[in-house]
Amino acid sequence: MAFDKYLYYARSVQSPDVDAAFLDRVYREIRGQEARVLGEDFCAAFALCCEWAKLNADKVAYGIDLDPEPLEYGRAHYLNQLNAEQKARVHTLQTDVMNPELPKADIIAPLNFSYFGFKQRADLKRYFQAAFDRLNDKGLLIMDCFGGQSCMEPNEHETEYDDFSYYWDQDTFDPLTNEAMFYIHYRPKGQKKIKNVFTYDWRLWSLPELRDLLEEIGFKKVHYYWEGTDEDGEGDGNFNKIDKGEICDSWVAYIVGEK
Repeated sequence: MAFDKYLYYARSVQSPDVDAAFLDRVYREIRGQEARVLGEDFCAAFALCCEWAKLNADKVAYGIDLDPEPLEYGRAHYLNQLNAEQKARVHTLQTDVMNPELPKADIIAPLNFSYFGFKQRADLKRYFQAAFDRLNDKGLLIMDCFGGQSCMEPNEHETEYDDFSYYWDQDTFDPLTNEAMFYIHYRPKGQKKIKNVFTYDWRLWSLPELRDLLEEIGFKKVHYYWEGTDEDGEGDGNFNKIDKGEICDSWVAYIVGEK
């Protein structure tokens, strides 16, 4: 059987049902009402869009990505799991996220740190401006972010599952530019490690840098949602709004721009 990289990615990295519920919750907390339209930028196989449509019959999702391969995978493996009514509310667009003709949304979510691909401040600001222009009047731009001391040095972490191992490999970090190279490797049980299944050439943007850009563009408020820790000091997957961060070897957070 051929190695299905998107299946392994979904099993090791993604929790689209949890993400959809989180986005819905954040909008309700900040706006006091329900978000209807989601724009999933850099959506790849758009699993989040499909989970968004499952939340209730009012939800509409637009998945935007330039790469046809993951979009086709999503249509074959995720979209076909929805019923006809849900499918009608999920739309995929193979285009640039800068496209000014993209539909308006209540939430725009470039998740999985995808916007880290913008390495120059001017380019990231241009993307944030395009997102701002696409948001409805009460819209939110919601992004995940990570950082901490452990992200400033090469390291590799293995996570073991019943039938495979997942490796998150930070290969380089340049303190002059905050640019870093990351790879995802997999080792199916009883097989050799499959290296560089996914490659990420990123700039690690800090939360203050992101806040400054959002405020320059005109977002009225910026909120932070910080991940809690379990009894072992590891991230517990629960994110709550904070006004002050913590010193952590590594952390994951969400930053929310309020139009």
